[in-house]
Amino acid sequence: MNRSILIVICDFLLLSLLTFSTDLTKMAGDNEGAQPTAKVEMSTNQIDSGKDLADVMKLALTEEQKNRAQLQAELAKARDAARQQQTQLNQSATQNQQLQQQQANLQQQLAAALVSAKNLNQQLQNSSAEASLTKQQLAEKEAEAQKQAQLANSLQQQLAQFAKSNQVAQTEKQQLANQLQLAEAEKRAAGEKFALMQQQYQAEHAENLKLAEGFNSLSTNVQQIQASQPLAPNAIFSDFIANQVQANFNAARTGFLGMDASKSKSSQIPLATDGKNIYALCHVQDTPLTLWDPGTDWDGLTGTLRHGSAQVPIHSLSFDQQDPRVVFMPLTQAEAMQLGGKVYKISSDPYKFQDAVLVGAQQGYYGECSFQVDLETPNYVKLDRSLLKGLFGKFNPSSGDLVFSRSGELLGVMVNGTYCLVLKSFNAAATFQFNQNVTSQHTGDTLARLYGNVFNMPLKLQ
Repeated sequence: MNRSILIVICDFLLLSLLTFSTDLTKMAGDNEGAQPTAKVEMSTNQIDSGKDLADVMKLALTEEQKNRAQLQAELAKARDAARQQQTQLNQSATQNQQLQQQQANLQQQLAAALVSAKNLNQQLQNSSAEASLTKQQLAEKEAEAQKQAQLANSLQQQLAQFAKSNQVAQTEKQQLANQLQLAEAEKRAAGEKFALMQQQYQAEHAENLKLAEGFNSLSTNVQQIQASQPLAPNAIFSDFIANQVQANFNAARTGFLGMDASKSKSSQIPLATDGKNIYALCHVQDTPLTLWDPGTDWDGLTGTLRHGSAQVPIHSLSFDQQDPRVVFMPLTQAEAMQLGGKVYKISSDPYKFQDAVLVGAQQGYYGECSFQVDLETPNYVKLDRSLLKGLFGKFNPSSGDLVFSRSGELLGVMVNGTYCLVLKSFNAAATFQFNQNVTSQHTGDTLARLYGNVFNMPLKLQ
């Protein structure tokens, strides 16, 4: 229902209610005789009001029907417009599909055209390359032909020159043939002279060989005579003083309550060789090490050997297999040459001389002494203290002294105040590698074990 019609109806109803209430008021103020009149008026008013209401309702219904017809007409127009739009939309979709299909076909044709263009471009490049190559080959052939022509001209010129030179060469050849004949004659004369000189050389060479054999024999005899002649003790001592090597040892460890218990020691020792290797050797007491049980566990072992201004490091220290109180340190040939000191040979015949020369390397004394062979200790010789003859310093033989044979060779080392270990070879019972850190070598266990070896020796050797 339209809003305006609803407002009209409401107004009509309000007016009807007002009219009806006015009639009721008049009827209440009249007399009783007037009662039928009042009834007739009320009835009349009610009929008129119902008539007006019907008219209004008809009018509203008519207006509503007009509005409905108008709305249906508008709805029909809207449906026709929607149908036309749907038709147009379907046509647009069909056209869009056709356009997409045409676009796909065009893209395929474009891709095929690009491939064809690429192939044509490649063919064009190949054709250009072949044409360029053909031009280059043609240019090369032309250049080669020019070279061949120039070479032919040059050869012709050379041939002409050769013909001229050939004539000159024939003349020179004849001259050379004459000179060759003269040279052959001189060669024969020189050969005869050379044969004569060769005979003279062979005779002189044979004579020189005889003289050399005599000299070698004489030299051997001189060496034998010198070896059989004992050296003076002072000569042996002077030779040792001039060639002794200073050994500096450093043994580091931490003592009780973290205190430094390191030890250092310096000793004068010789260099010796067994004919193959070179060693520096001394008594263990000339080092910071001690054979004892329990042995000392050192943290680090280092040292150097010095002679004059030359110095080399100590790489390791070994304990002699026969008697661990004698220790030796290996050197290379280059290190020995760098130090420059004399390398003593160990005595090949330690019993050749009855007496020997004993040198106190640390105390600076020396003297003559006699040694005896003890059958119970075959690797040692016993010092005969009744025949001691000191020549320099306070002569009191003790462990660590060096014993030289009268031929100047190193005989051995005193292991105590009476017995000397005769050096025959350098075999090790144990070895310490020198380094800043030697804890992994367990030096204490090794020193204790070596002490046990000495402790088990005969009492006179301890």
